[in-house]
Amino acid sequence: MSVSPLNGRSGNPLGANNSLVAEGRELVALKAQAGADPKAAARGVAKQFESIFMNEIMKGMRATTQASGMLDNASTAMGTEMLDQQFANQLSGRPGGLSDAIMKQLERQMGMSPGPIPATGSANNTPAPLSATPTATRIPQAGAAGFVQQHSAAASQAEAATGVPAAFMVSQAALETGWGRKEIRNADGTPSHNLFGIKAGANWKGPTTDVTTTEYLGGKAQKVVARFRAYNSYAESFADYAKLMKDSPRYRNAVAQAQAVNAAGTRTASAATGFAVGLQKAGYATDPAYADKLSRVINTTLRLQRLVA
Repeated sequence: MSVSPLNGRSGNPLGANNSLVAEGRELVALKAQAGADPKAAARGVAKQFESIFMNEIMKGMRATTQASGMLDNASTAMGTEMLDQQFANQLSGRPGGLSDAIMKQLERQMGMSPGPIPATGSANNTPAPLSATPTATRIPQAGAAGFVQQHSAAASQAEAATGVPAAFMVSQAALETGWGRKEIRNADGTPSHNLFGIKAGANWKGPTTDVTTTEYLGGKAQKVVARFRAYNSYAESFADYAKLMKDSPRYRNAVAQAQAVNAAGTRTASAATGFAVGLQKAGYATDPAYADKLSRVINTTLRLQRLVA
């Protein structure tokens, strides 16, 4: 059975066009139904896609197994195509089939059921989030201000536990996640709630997630797969970060500098730089520019807080 160069479908072009018209009408009807009954519309769309998929499979099977004969003509080609369409419709929409999987995915995307594509739950819940393309932060910027506001309460609790200014910790979370745009996610797409990029070492007994990240080895950026800690909430992430800062001897100097800043009540560029440099010297990150980046984000956060105060 040949393939028509006009439309990419096997058989008679007229029959193919009729099939396209029928499919188009069904999709238009489903679109109109979506407003009144979204769940039924999702089921209908899923069945329609499965039917189209099954029809293409049957055409491919015929093309490889059926030889052309002397009696083949436009009428027999159209009849074959109509028969294939009928079989595809009968095979589609059955329990446990492809349409069930498609319907579940559509329901998640439409916010009708929980699943790997989260309808809510993000490290940046700003109604108008930052652009997916990283840009220089402008003050005030809704996405950055929203991130600071969203995590201020958890950061304040971590400040009480460590003496590190909440603004410093929110800023580090912003740097690690790109103001919430690039947070670490689990394999199924759900958030890991890991705001600080803390890896899961041998002593970590909680849940983990493996993701590709950038590490600087010998001063050169390389992509590696690393295992990170996962939490049940962003507040839990702040609490674990606070525990790490408080209990780990390697961060003692950085924490002491931050505590001195807190005690003096000074929130200056030099204070931010001292904390950031202390973290980098302690080996918090392999990025050679980490301290400079963190200092800039801290100063951004401090300006945002002054603007909204």
